[in-house]
Amino acid sequence: MRWPAFLNLKTIGLLLSGGIAGAVFILVLIEFDHVTSTEEFCTSCHSMTIVAEPYRQSSHYNPTSGVRASCGDCHVSRGVISATWDHVLGTKDLFAQLFGADYDNPVVNLVHLPDAAFHARDWFKKNQSDTCQRCHVLEAIKGTRADTMKVHQEEAEGKSCIDCHINLVHRKVPGKQVFKRDAWNRMVEEEFGLEEGMAEKIRLGQAEPPKL
Repeated sequence: MRWPAFLNLKTIGLLLSGGIAGAVFILVLIEFDHVTSTEEFCTSCHSMTIVAEPYRQSSHYNPTSGVRASCGDCHVSRGVISATWDHVLGTKDLFAQLFGADYDNPVVNLVHLPDAAFHARDWFKKNQSDTCQRCHVLEAIKGTRADTMKVHQEEAEGKSCIDCHINLVHRKVPGKQVFKRDAWNRMVEEEFGLEEGMAEKIRLGQAEPPKL
C-alpha cells in the first residue's frame, strides 16, 4: 500500500506537532480556568474581599452537606471554552478596578453594589442559571416544605433558578423591578454616617468618599 504523496515525514511531523501544541494549549486553558476561578484568586483584589464577607456567612460557603461552592462554581460557565471566554469578558472588571471608581472603599463599593447585582442576575438569566445546576438537580430538590417538589417541578416551568432565588450569597439587593435608588442611597448614608445626598454624588464621581 502506497501512502498519498502529501503524507510525508514533514507533514506527519507538522500534524503531530500541531496535535501536541493543541493538547498543551487546552491543558493550559484548563489550569488557567481552575486558578482564576478560586476564591483565593478572586479576593486578591481588596474590593472583592468586601463582597466575600457575606458569602462566607452563607449556606453556600457553610453547607451542612460539606459541598462548598466557590466563586467560579457560580460565576464561571461550564466548559473550558465558555469559561475562558467568561474570564476574557471579566477583564472589563479588572479595567474598572484599575482605572474606575475606588471600589476598595466600602462606601463606593456599596453604592455601586446594585449595578453589580443586576448585571450578575442578568447573566444568570441569560444562561438559564446553568452554573446552579452544577450542584442542584431539579428532580432531586425536596426541601423541607411539603410542596417544595411540586413548586419546582410544576410551577417553575419556563423559569430558571435566578427568577426566584436571589440574595442567597452576597449582601441583599432588592430585585430590579422594586429597587429604589433613593432608598438605597439613604441606607448607605445611614450606615456610614454621611450627609444626605452624598451617596449619589459619590456614585456619580462628584464627591470624594470618606477614607475608611
